[in-house]
Amino acid sequence: MTAPRAPLFDEGFLRRLEQLELASRRLTAGRMKGERRSVRRGQSVEFADYRNYAAGDDLRQLDWNAYARLEKLFVKLFVEEEDVTVHVLVDASRSMDYGVPNKLDAARRAAAALGYLGLASMDRVSVAFLGDGTASPMRPMRGKRRAMELFSFLSAPRPERLTGLAAAARSYASRMRGTGPLLLISDLMDPGYLDALRDLAGTRCQLSVLHLLAPDELDPDVPADARLVDNETGQAIEVSGDDDLVDRYRARLAEWQAEIAAFVSRRGGAYVVVPSDLDLADLLFDVLRRRRVVE
Repeated sequence: MTAPRAPLFDEGFLRRLEQLELASRRLTAGRMKGERRSVRRGQSVEFADYRNYAAGDDLRQLDWNAYARLEKLFVKLFVEEEDVTVHVLVDASRSMDYGVPNKLDAARRAAAALGYLGLASMDRVSVAFLGDGTASPMRPMRGKRRAMELFSFLSAPRPERLTGLAAAARSYASRMRGTGPLLLISDLMDPGYLDALRDLAGTRCQLSVLHLLAPDELDPDVPADARLVDNETGQAIEVSGDDDLVDRYRARLAEWQAEIAAFVSRRGGAYVVVPSDLDLADLLFDVLRRRRVVE
């Protein structure tokens, strides 16, 4: 069941978003200086601390005013600024074009908000749709002035497509540039989902998986006589719905989620189950903040 496409968000919501920043715990300096502060000490305009002088230190970093007061040599430490790339990947397969609210619409809005956080922080932002075994990216961008370009790309109609999630993730990972947060938004309804996660976690990025599922996928109400149709292949099966069937479904769903959570956690990533009816503000300002995906 497909719902009408929803708008993204208004200017008031964008102003609220600027209170947040994507967490990045694995940073590597790029060829350009960005505006994200690193935990490493280096050279920038913002003073951080002092340490005692050691032989071989750059004499230009000595604080001669401190020496005049204390007659001791101190080296000035500064917060190093790093160039970060925010990667946002959206599963655009047919299985995502389902549910009330529609999963793909929810994914588009989440991706737009997360991408905007990167633009507002002056990080480089790379966004791509995954489907048909390949990645369809837009050109990386930087700065809030590119926000409408980002929103237009994410709002544009997508052709119905099969997933091929493993091949699509491998395609993106093989040509990605820059390290920083990497966010995958997907229902993971593809046999190769673990291979996809393995390839994405194998990059030097900080992986977060937003496992997006419709309310009736999380808590189904199956009629006594039901015909279930695979949204991607069109294959159908007849089932007899009863409490036992629903209980077994819920148990298998919990096992599946636990498997993914453990897989992602072992690779240093964050795994978040996201119902498609979860309010976007609650997702960003509560759920993802508690999971330290944003801060």
